[in-house]
Amino acid sequence: MFSGSLTSTRDRARAWTDSLFVDHAVFRLLWDNFAAVIPGRIYRCNHPTPARLAAAKRRYGVRTVINLRGHRQCGSDALSRDAAARLGLIHIDRAFESRGAPHKDRILDLARIAETLVEPALIHCKSGADRAGLASGLFILFNGGTAAQALAQLSWRFGHFSRSRTGILDAFFIRYAQEGEGKKPFLDWLREDYDEMALRRDFVAGGLSSFITDKVLRRE
Repeated sequence: MFSGSLTSTRDRARAWTDSLFVDHAVFRLLWDNFAAVIPGRIYRCNHPTPARLAAAKRRYGVRTVINLRGHRQCGSDALSRDAAARLGLIHIDRAFESRGAPHKDRILDLARIAETLVEPALIHCKSGADRAGLASGLFILFNGGTAAQALAQLSWRFGHFSRSRTGILDAFFIRYAQEGEGKKPFLDWLREDYDEMALRRDFVAGGLSSFITDKVLRRE
């Protein structure tokens, strides 16, 4: 088991074992869904290996990493956090969930982070599909984009399934398009009109897609 320390060669070997086989990074080595959200400013991906973090800094000038998983006791977290420090990158933890109605307070906190964000920034969760798609869409809205542009960040090309329980993230952007877009700025709608409980109550997920997402792919 990974102990949380990276002070020795044995610790690093345990961290890599935990990352590859417990946190499923072996699949992320085979499939990288890195993409630009706002070219030159915001990028997204699945949980990056140290080598991919170094490549993102070298190729895209990334200066900040936003970790949507939060601080976790796992090898992937320890390795990427250590790599960010070694590369001189700012590392920010802002945990989100993928199967519940997006929390108003967490979105507002991300908006505050965006105000002073040192760009270019790289957003990641575990698989780079659901939480990364939500946060990418939010950054688009923070920067004056449309709900349709935000919704496009929740796509099958990143591994997102809109008919599973994670489809509630799509429903969030759709609700803004229906209720607030063109009437008031996104953050004003969020503060004044967004109802988490109503969105949770109204959303119905598909059984097969939820099984694939939750049991086969084992998303967080």
